[in-house]
Amino acid sequence: MKGLSGVAKGRIEEAAGALTGNDKLRAKGQADQAMGHLKVDAEKGILYAEDFARKIMDRAKLVSQEVVESAKIKAIENISRQD
Repeated sequence: MKGLSGVAKGRIEEAAGALTGNDKLRAKGQADQAMGHLKVDAEKGILYAEDFARKIMDRAKLVSQEVVESAKIKAIENISRQD
């Protein structure tokens, strides 16, 4: 996940800022970590949505196949009744 690299980079920047007394670098590191966490969460959300959509499509395909099979059976029954 791309967001994890942002988190790691932010941690390094924050630590470097703390060691050197550079408050700007420390704050930038904290901001990069926060952005990294947001990206990780967004990536997880996308994966969840893709998986959910795939499950819906699979179910729709199954239901449509069942409807077609049912229609075939009814058509055959109607033909048989006419004979």
